[in-house]
Parts: sequence; structure tokens; C-alpha cells
Amino acid sequence: MSRAPGARLSRQDCSLDTFRSLVERTTDPADYPHAESAEQNVLVYDSGRLRSADGDAVSAELVRALSDGPGVVVFRGAFPDPVVVDRMSAVFDALIADQHASGATAGDHFARPGANDRVWNALEKTALYDAETFADYYANDVLALVSTAWLGPGYRVTSQVNVVNPGGAAQTAHRDYHLGFLSDEAAAAYPAHVHRLSPVLTLQGAVAHGDMPLESGPTLYLPYSQRYEPGYLAWRLPEFQDYFDAHRVQLPLAKGDAAFFNPAVFHAAGSNVTADVRRTANLLQVSSAFGRAMETVDREAVSNAVYPVLLKRADEGEDPARLERVVAACAEGYPFPTNLDSDPPVEGLAPPSQADTVRRALRERWTPEALRDALRAGARRRESRHTD
Repeated sequence: MSRAPGARLSRQDCSLDTFRSLVERTTDPADYPHAESAEQNVLVYDSGRLRSADGDAVSAELVRALSDGPGVVVFRGAFPDPVVVDRMSAVFDALIADQHASGATAGDHFARPGANDRVWNALEKTALYDAETFADYYANDVLALVSTAWLGPGYRVTSQVNVVNPGGAAQTAHRDYHLGFLSDEAAAAYPAHVHRLSPVLTLQGAVAHGDMPLESGPTLYLPYSQRYEPGYLAWRLPEFQDYFDAHRVQLPLAKGDAAFFNPAVFHAAGSNVTADVRRTANLLQVSSAFGRAMETVDREAVSNAVYPVLLKRADEGEDPARLERVVAACAEGYPFPTNLDSDPPVEGLAPPSQADTVRRALRERWTPEALRDALRAGARRRESRHTD
């Protein structure tokens, strides 16, 4: 639906009939030649096959799938080495045990607090807890492929561990950050073109850290629902919630599989009706360099924690592409905002980003202490300074 510039949306724009006309369609795998199949309208990709395909063609296809297509893609075998997944799961378990020991209970956006085990800012916490495992995990090529395809370079990864314990109830259907986390009144204050913009500023993902049969409650999706422009105002309405409950789809995942989806897709975690499956997912929210991430991450601390591992692996001849993917997950890839008085552009129109500094350190084999000093100096240059 095209609206005049500056137009606002309201609940009066929400029509279930219009919504149905957009979502009641069938995904044709022939339109997505790199996909293995379309299961319940969701595109399923074989990660091994993608690794030998033309990257530009795959990226263009993923963008079509996430924007005008079903809005949800599943990568079978995204993390092909189960040992890496298990090592990260052990880190998650240790962090959760520490939370329990401290008496902390992590809240949840769309479920009852305490029903699940949550680890917020798991990206930073895992890097500081076990940098070796962090480096092995975030060297993943599928994560980098889909993030770059949807968001371009300089993307920012955040991670939130969610463990839905046996008996854990389903979430309510919702859209996600940014506008999805605002009240209807706050969301309606933004013009329609911002409602269209919000979904392209983030990418949602989930990595299965164990097998997720349907009875364990993997995520419920309503394919094509991201195409509905007033959806940020519609998802709370009872008729849309009822429609979601009647038409949502759900795919089982195996350990190492990953699902990524447009944040405007109506979705919800399912109910875990098992007696013994702790459904563990690493929820990845990847943000555009041009947007605001949901979580504050001390990327200077993450970069310093992981750099010795990267330096050691660079000296051992590690594939530079793997190192680059870890840098992308660690460091801030965009140089702004900054203080242009103290951090002026030297070559080109922008000063070096934090990630540029880490890349230079790897090329020139700086010591960890040298990188630490350079990152601290860069942080000070970016600070606003006032004089009396």
C-alpha cells in the first residue's frame, strides 16, 4: 500500500481481509533456485550447498525471500560442527548457573518472567567467559552471509540465550524491535515510511543448540505477514492474534540449524509440552550499521578478549575470511557517531572504525596491549568534550 509522504497509520487502517490477501499464498520453490524446498511456506536451504554457490546470487535471493517472499528462511546445518555448538552450549549453561546462584531472574519480552532461562547480552558475556569458543562460533559463514545480504557491511551482532524449560508456555504473537517494542500510541506517532523502514534495520535469527521437535515448541511463524504495512499496529488486535493462532506454521530444527526472519513477521515461541527437553536457542538480533541496536555491548571489551585468539590463529595460517567474520561479530564496524573535533577524517570522509583498528592490528601483528591502548585512545577521541 502506497501512502502520501508524512502519512500516519492508525488502528483504523488495520483490515483483516487485507491482511489475509497478503499472507494467504503459496511459496513456490522454483522462484528460489538455491532453496532445497518450501516447507509450510518457509524456504529451507542446505547450508553445505550454499557454501559452493555464487555468493552474490544467494544474497540477492535471500533478500527477496526476506522482503517480498515468506520472510522466513531456515538453514539446515548452518553450524556443521556439533562440537562447536556443544562448547557454546556449555558456556550458556555456566552463565545461567551463575545467574541462578546470584538469585537473578531474567525477564522476558513476551512471556512470563521466570518461565524461561534468559541470558541477556550473551555476546559480550560469552566472549569474556571463553574467547576460544566465541571465535570458533562466530566465524560462522552462514551468519555472515545472511547478515551481509540483509544489512550490508558494518552490521552489529547481539545475542540473547533463551532456554524454554519443559512446560514453558508459548509467547503471544508479535513483531520485533524496533517498532514492535513500542506501544500502539508510540508506534502510531511515526510516519508510515518509518514503519516500512524499521524491518530493514534488523535481522532476527535463532540457532538451535539441541534438536527441537515440534513438541518442544520451536518458533511459530506466519509467513508473508511482514508485507502488511500497518502490522506494528495490528498484531495486538484480538482478530489478528486469532488469525495467527489458526494459520501459523512451525518447523522442527536439528542441532546446528538456524532460522532467520524479517523482524516484521508475526511470530512467537511455541509451548514446550515435553517432560525433558530444555529447548535452547541462541537468539541473534543483527542490526544495521545505520540503526540502533537493542542491547548495549562493550565491544571494546569483547574485541580485547577475543583478539589474542585471533592473533594466534592468524599466526597459524587461519583462513582470513574466518577471522574477518569474528571481527565483524566483535567490533563496532561503523565509525559514527564520533567527535569530529578530536576524531576527524584522515583519509576519505570518515575516521577508522573500531573494526578497522582490529583489522589493522591483525595485519601488522600488534600485541594485545597495543590494541588495547589503540582502542582506548579511539574511544576517548569519540567522546564529546566540553570546556568551561
